[in-house]
Amino acid sequence: MITQTDAQDISGAWKGNIMLQKTEIPLLFNIKKEDNGLSCTMDSPVQGAMGIPMDEVTFVDQVLTIKLKQVNLKYVGTLKGKTIEGTLYQAGDEKALVLTKTIKTLPGDTSLPSSEADLAKLKDNSKGNFKYAVKDYFAKPKASSFAFSPNGAYLAYKEKDDDTKNHVYVKNLENDKVTQVIKEEDELIRGFGWANDNRLVYIMDKGGNENYHLFAVNLDGTNDVELTPFDGVKVNIINGLKEDKEHMIISMNQNNPQIFEPYKINIVTGELVQLYKNDDAANPIDGYEFDKDGNLRGFTRLRDGVNVDMYYTTDGENYEIIKQLNWKDSFSIASFNYASDNPHDAYVISNLESDKSEIYLYDLKEDKVIKKLFSNKDFDVSGLRLSRKRGYELDYYAFEGEKQEIIPISHYYKKLHKKITKKFPDYNYSISGVTDEEDKYLIFLQSDKLYGTYYAYDANKDEFKLLYNLMPNLKEEDMAEMRPISFKSRDGLDIHGYITLPQAAIDGKQVPVIVNPHGGPQGVRDSWGFNPEAQLFASRGYATLQVNFRISGGYGKTFLESGFKQIGRKAMDDVEDGLQYVIDKGWVDKDNAAIYGGSHGGYAVLRGLTKTPDLYACGVDYVGVSNLFTFMQTIPAYWKPYLKILKEIWYDEDVATERKIMEEVSPAYQIDKIKKPLFVVQGANDPRVNIDESDQIVKALRAKGVDVPYMVKYDEGHGFHKEVNRLDLYEAMLGFYAKHLNN
Repeated sequence: MITQTDAQDISGAWKGNIMLQKTEIPLLFNIKKEDNGLSCTMDSPVQGAMGIPMDEVTFVDQVLTIKLKQVNLKYVGTLKGKTIEGTLYQAGDEKALVLTKTIKTLPGDTSLPSSEADLAKLKDNSKGNFKYAVKDYFAKPKASSFAFSPNGAYLAYKEKDDDTKNHVYVKNLENDKVTQVIKEEDELIRGFGWANDNRLVYIMDKGGNENYHLFAVNLDGTNDVELTPFDGVKVNIINGLKEDKEHMIISMNQNNPQIFEPYKINIVTGELVQLYKNDDAANPIDGYEFDKDGNLRGFTRLRDGVNVDMYYTTDGENYEIIKQLNWKDSFSIASFNYASDNPHDAYVISNLESDKSEIYLYDLKEDKVIKKLFSNKDFDVSGLRLSRKRGYELDYYAFEGEKQEIIPISHYYKKLHKKITKKFPDYNYSISGVTDEEDKYLIFLQSDKLYGTYYAYDANKDEFKLLYNLMPNLKEEDMAEMRPISFKSRDGLDIHGYITLPQAAIDGKQVPVIVNPHGGPQGVRDSWGFNPEAQLFASRGYATLQVNFRISGGYGKTFLESGFKQIGRKAMDDVEDGLQYVIDKGWVDKDNAAIYGGSHGGYAVLRGLTKTPDLYACGVDYVGVSNLFTFMQTIPAYWKPYLKILKEIWYDEDVATERKIMEEVSPAYQIDKIKKPLFVVQGANDPRVNIDESDQIVKALRAKGVDVPYMVKYDEGHGFHKEVNRLDLYEAMLGFYAKHLNN
């Protein structure tokens, strides 16, 4: 309903702030005149909610009323001169809200991004007769994300149309009938899966803001429902509840943007039941442990910002602390041991007794190890698999060394593992899906030269069948080798990484190199496998160096912690030492090294250009941090409980010595040291690295007269996910390299 009876014009953007849990939340109401009255949308930038349509707007006798019925939200205010004084009502709560007329703008400084013409000119620098175009590496596959229904009667998958939209289809495997069940429109389908034999769930956000909402739809496309239509709220799926066909367990930050609480949700009706209150905002619960039947067995609570208390219940009602840990410790439940007569048996992954994470069988009631099951002396254990069909028999352990490794345990899985590895030697494989009866498997194959192929394995027929090659146009024989490397850092640490070499380097020529530090940085690592960026660069004659510098994950807690308070310092030394290693090997040209990365990798680009100004010929900063002070001030609300941890990993500005380090390692404070070309790339809706981080560096360098191409996408967040934007990015990036690297 849209009504306007007053002559005074109320249209335009109206901005105000409400206080929520001692946090100031700005709101923006965008009111427009329509032929039959008024319409309105609401933005909550801090919560990442933009353009939420209101379903009732009235302006009568100087009183503005705005309603959004689905979340029981109402604003009533009286126009008084240039302000509207009123109250915001939601779910029984009332908050004063004064609105002031403003001008709505796009995020960031819209005068800074380069024009389309300038970016097109940049792309034109990349000329040549290449066998593969950018789209061969970065166009999304025609079909992807295959998944059997639990009973094996249907196959769901994404399929791309001519407008690059990836819709979800369901194929009846008995009669081959195909039905489109989810239509992708402006927002990307970020993920989907089977909730039961008849219904699928999927998630979407708005423009990359990462506030994911949950949806569900029947396998014939009917009853498509948004289950969590809550503004500025982020949904996480905790437990799919395999044993309960109509429910799943999710968490949401609906009651407080900074903390998450668990709910049981009906995937047909959307009915919600809150399962536990997370009501201590100073010491919030940050993880919940539900068993297969949906019982809350335990949780972890953050204490004083840096400690973790693990609670467990033996009676289903009373939760008691069984472990008090520091946040740096690792002790997590991989699964309860449903094969045991003792309901308190669990498989846990822990580094409390060693430097590397190991797998134990553990009695949670007695708080003691029953048996150490598996460890590796060099790498952290990453997980295990149980078979629901065979009474939760333990099938395998997994860890990542130079490549992914699977250690089969059960007699059944040893035979299956042998069949797969014999059929597909020299490939990494993963079980991407299996039916409830374990009669059909989806096997995903990949290598450094294979983008990815799905095979279906029929266990009854003992038969493998090619289901889909994701990128059949990319021939393995044309792809470059990704080699694991290891070297000593300047202070004696063993550092691992990878080098992807074009054919010219194999033939003995020293080639240009793209140094590519990973994001994170803590706990993240680069892995062996198909890397479309590295393959694209190799096709243009560039090597790609990836270094798992100190603070990277998978190499034990000592290695991880050796990078704390060393971001931009010793962590960067490791990257530089890796570059020196591949130079000494004779693979790359020391005078033709670029540095490129996203997120922390983008920060590493800026830091590299200021720390070692003569080392790199140019850099590409992709959604990277430029100023550690403003970065800490603009983190998402749900990161704020972890701010103390973030300061222990990075730096604490309240400590004088660390504040000085922050100034030294913040590129925004070291602008005068940048003397090499820089290309900056940013998603406007990024909730992790605010667009201001990129704006700062571009504005400062241009003030010095430096030509800095700047690409901003206003429909993206932390990284580009829309196909047209990804193609635009890599075409411009290749033009930038061609201009500044001699090849």
